[in-house]
Amino acid sequence: MSKPVVLIAEELSPATVEALGPDFEIRYCDGANRDELLPAIADVDAILIRSATKVDAEAIAAAKRLRVVARAGVGLDNVDVAAATKAGVMVVNAPTSNIVSAAEHAVALLLACARNIPAANAALKSGEWKRSKYTGVELIDKVVGIVGLGRIGALVAQRLAAFGMKILAYDPYVQAARAAQLGVRLVTLEELLREADFISIHLPKTPETVSLIGEEQLRLVKPSVRIVNAARGGIIDENALAIAIKEGRVAGAGIDVFASEPCTSSPLFEFDNVVVTPHLGASTHEAQEKAGIAVARSVRLALAGELGLALAGELVPDAVNVQGGTIAEDVRPGLPLAEKLGRIFTALAGGVAAQLDVEVRGEITQHDVKVLELAALKGVFTDVVEDTVSYVNAPVIAQERGVEVRLTTNAESPDWRNLVTVRGTLPDGKVVSVSGTLSGPKHIQKIVEIDGFDIELEPTEHMAFFRYEDRPGIVGIVGRVLGDHGINIAGMQVSRDFKGGHALMALTVDSAIPQPVLAEIMKAIDASNGRVVDLVE
Repeated sequence: MSKPVVLIAEELSPATVEALGPDFEIRYCDGANRDELLPAIADVDAILIRSATKVDAEAIAAAKRLRVVARAGVGLDNVDVAAATKAGVMVVNAPTSNIVSAAEHAVALLLACARNIPAANAALKSGEWKRSKYTGVELIDKVVGIVGLGRIGALVAQRLAAFGMKILAYDPYVQAARAAQLGVRLVTLEELLREADFISIHLPKTPETVSLIGEEQLRLVKPSVRIVNAARGGIIDENALAIAIKEGRVAGAGIDVFASEPCTSSPLFEFDNVVVTPHLGASTHEAQEKAGIAVARSVRLALAGELGLALAGELVPDAVNVQGGTIAEDVRPGLPLAEKLGRIFTALAGGVAAQLDVEVRGEITQHDVKVLELAALKGVFTDVVEDTVSYVNAPVIAQERGVEVRLTTNAESPDWRNLVTVRGTLPDGKVVSVSGTLSGPKHIQKIVEIDGFDIELEPTEHMAFFRYEDRPGIVGIVGRVLGDHGINIAGMQVSRDFKGGHALMALTVDSAIPQPVLAEIMKAIDASNGRVVDLVE
């Protein structure tokens, strides 16, 4: 039997090849060269890349035997995950390989800002000895605000605590008990902005976090504040930050990521008190080696069947789409549905649940449905954390955030052949639930319940949900506001508990609803709750 073929399309650590072992035929190419990549990928089983190789729909179509795309790093911007999923190609990455490097880089930027190191270095090398001009500030007893207390944010908090800093954090998806374990006080974003002497950003980039810190927020901060962003570009409005620094409302900044990359021109480059680096958070030898070893192990696991290894049938760590392992054919179509239910739950809840239940009902329960719990958890945290969420790390993320997770099954399903429900109890006792099912031979996904309201709506890329007191005219108001902003309604369902009681409106729309438009709708209908969710892959 011939060996599976692995194509290494970029320079990787020697440890990567060692981790693959002797069971593969290893080939090499320059993945950045399309004329070289496309013929090279035609008959391989797996391809290992970093950031320069673009594995798009064209490349996937050219790869007739491809089983695995392995990205030795965190981001997947250069991989068409949707096309890979459609072709049955597994995509894996190394989501935890760079967390220490990213945390250390954030601390390095913060220290560089505090002590004016880059500007002083440049001046001295230019023949200027100006000690007083570059007087800095100490970290001890200062307040640092961590925006996003995920894995990297927690590492930054631990390191800065060693400097004697007082740690605040804003993260609506972290429970107070978890923050207390880290010696961190949870506050609102406004409190953090007002109190912090240093601010470090560690959030994922989502529709809710883009420009989270803009002109309005930068008017709340101390004029002595220094702001660091080594997470994702666009979370801080770079133009607003430049204006604030120019006007003396912000003392300095350390920026590693930009809204548009590569970035070689920015208004922030004009200031000596702004330290910039070209997205170096993961650029350490150790991170690259960890990433290479991690994806090599995932490739071995994904191709274990071809290799005749005993570990064939296990779930593949860090697979972001098609999961390995023995999953019943009747269960597999439910994975995307469960993941979408998790994402909708998070959007509706607006925070982390203390208790999360995944309930599976119907004929499907004759199979092992543990993987549906993992899919739901993956969805719950996809838009919450900075790291890529996989079936393997989702339970760990839940544990880190103090979320107790339970899977329950019941063969009885009175209304639907099969039903998956994600139900969570928030710290204030509020319960949020969303249920879905698959319909017909094509397994059409349908949302059939939201917080006890019966609906029947196919999930789409952009959705919105409103709860309000039932009265005439609400449908017209919502349609008018969306129409005024050029947002087309594709589908709508309204459900109520009783006439004049409470109602739920569920919408599918053709484009994203910006937060200001959502606020306008809620004000117009005096809604008790309104949420948008984008399910864009």
